[in-house]
Amino acid sequence: MKIGHIDLGSRPVMLAPMEDVTDESFRLICKEFGADMTYTEFVSADALIRNIAATTRKLSINPAERPTAIQIYGREVGPMVEAARIVEDAKPDILDINFGCPVKKVAGKGAGAGMLRDIPKMLEITRAVVDAVKIPVTVKTRLGWDHNSKIIVELAEQLQDCGIRALTVHGRTRSQMYTGEADWEMIARVKENPRLIIPVIGNGDITTPEKLRDAFDRYGVDGVMVGRASIGAPWIFSELKAGISDSVTIPTLNQKFDCLRRQIKESIDRIDEYRGILHIRRHLAASPLFKSIPNFRQTRIDMLRATTFDELLAIIAHVENDILPELNR
Repeated sequence: MKIGHIDLGSRPVMLAPMEDVTDESFRLICKEFGADMTYTEFVSADALIRNIAATTRKLSINPAERPTAIQIYGREVGPMVEAARIVEDAKPDILDINFGCPVKKVAGKGAGAGMLRDIPKMLEITRAVVDAVKIPVTVKTRLGWDHNSKIIVELAEQLQDCGIRALTVHGRTRSQMYTGEADWEMIARVKENPRLIIPVIGNGDITTPEKLRDAFDRYGVDGVMVGRASIGAPWIFSELKAGISDSVTIPTLNQKFDCLRRQIKESIDRIDEYRGILHIRRHLAASPLFKSIPNFRQTRIDMLRATTFDELLAIIAHVENDILPELNR
């Protein structure tokens, strides 16, 4: 699959953009576990053109993680064009436009998935951004605003006409948020449209090798994007791709714990001990390493309340060296 001049190979599996998740460290770890392309956290066009430090830091890309896309969102043409040019100067491989974020603070203000209620403005922004930069521009969006407005098949053609080089479709409407099941049949309808020639990337509920194979073999997408399933489990890319390739090795349990320790350390190194631990708690809470352990409630509470690196390391070591071996006897 190619996006412009970027060749991602056959059946690429990509890391989805996620706010407060896909920082530079996490993206690099996912790349090492087999992610074929990574996406930054989404970047507010308005904050970017105001040179807000926390936003401009999101433009940093480690050469080892490439190819990487920077994703922007906004609701007005002018700021989106200006932000796109700033992003291009940061030299990502691809610029992605977020028309899919469903959260109220974004969609409720008309940006992200909010654009699904103003298609003329969405197309105007897309066309203007494509014209403003030389790097490939892609779009990530949803099926529609709600169950009664699943417009993605027609919308995909309109976005293609604006000049985008690939389209990612999350198989839910905005009103669904992240509930229910992703509708891959609808994603397949987008791909089956003979007038659509750009790559179609499917997104939503890819958690097992079986679902990954279905995405490619049954629904026919060109690529797959993995989001929430990677939180606390960046090794999922190896586990998924092992199901479609004999050459991929699944990491051991010890390697997974080593990865978690690395995430904690790099989060602390990037920010500071207190805020770095706060940032990583989302990964700790979601990690499958700690799920299905009986009588784990108090240990989990202690882990999520820990405020120092040494304290966290001690709890994780207790799980790895004492609790899990005891369960497997």
